[in-house]
Amino acid sequence: MANELSNLHPAKGERKNRMRVGRGEGSGKGKTAGRGTKGSGARSGMTIPSGFEGGQMPLHRRLPKFGFKNPFSKEYAEVNVAQLSSLEAGSVVTAASLKSAGIIAKVGKDGVKILGRGDLGVALHVRVAKLSRSASEKITAAGGTVDGPLPGE
Repeated sequence: MANELSNLHPAKGERKNRMRVGRGEGSGKGKTAGRGTKGSGARSGMTIPSGFEGGQMPLHRRLPKFGFKNPFSKEYAEVNVAQLSSLEAGSVVTAASLKSAGIIAKVGKDGVKILGRGDLGVALHVRVAKLSRSASEKITAAGGTVDGPLPGE
């Protein structure tokens, strides 16, 4: 017999007929149709809510609740002044330029904040979302300028 689409069929014992419940006592699933007797499980439309533990207090209600997520929190990528000294003198420091220089891995959702740890030996033009007062003083002392953030940053 040739292997053709018209002759294909599953192997013996691979497919099983579905059990037709409630079709007489002789079928093995007659009368109560495998639902037992009485109770919510025997009724139509019975569903168990997720997390239901049979009347025991569910885990999500047994565990203590704690914590608070501030919806107004800010997230900045933080850079110290010492890290900026590796940049070229006179260059413009923005979030994009810091990322391309490899100083930060990713820009925070609210931009970049420059902190004042370390010393700066080069004059830079800094345009970031936020600066600490000490960082701003060190940048201007090195001969650089501090501008406001660029639009869209």
